[in-house]
Amino acid sequence: MNSERDNSPKRRHGRRRLLSRLIRSRDGAAALEFAILAIPYFMVIFAIVETFVAFSAEQLLSNAVNEVARQIRTGQITYGLNRDTDKTEEEFRQLFCDEISILMRCSETEAVKPEQLYLDVQTFTDFSKMPTGIPKVSNDDFADLDTEKFIYNPGGPKTINMVRAFYRWKITADIVRPYITTIRPADGSMPTDFLIVATAAFQNEAYP
Repeated sequence: MNSERDNSPKRRHGRRRLLSRLIRSRDGAAALEFAILAIPYFMVIFAIVETFVAFSAEQLLSNAVNEVARQIRTGQITYGLNRDTDKTEEEFRQLFCDEISILMRCSETEAVKPEQLYLDVQTFTDFSKMPTGIPKVSNDDFADLDTEKFIYNPGGPKTINMVRAFYRWKITADIVRPYITTIRPADGSMPTDFLIVATAAFQNEAYP
């Protein structure tokens, strides 16, 4: 008797209606779709934001180089001239760190020991003698920066000078690392550094 009641047309119709309602139901579908798409969506958004910030940092470094170059050119920053404007290399590095601090981090020891920021200030006899490329430890496109010949020697009045700044910007988004990192470890480990470069070449004014 129970079997007959369970298989009655009325009950079978009720089960079909219930199944049909379940099939048509959209409750929770939006939440499920969002859960599926959220991770790649936010990865793309984060990659876009990080790329924008990295390129903004390029502009900031360029502005800082132009500012310190202007101060060297006008005699507001000198070296070894026995003037109040003389700056040691450490003082110069700290000044530069202050210029970029709005977006770029200098560690507590950065002014003494370069870790992310590398500065090269040199005097030349002619503009044609200035280097035109980025010094690398090898000819590989993604080779590390060669800093052995970097010095701090801003010239005096009328001298020809070049200021170069190199900053290792750390890329954290995996999705953009293969495309914008410019220094990659020789051992094949995960690259993280986007090398930001800014240069200024100029002749000092004939300041007294």
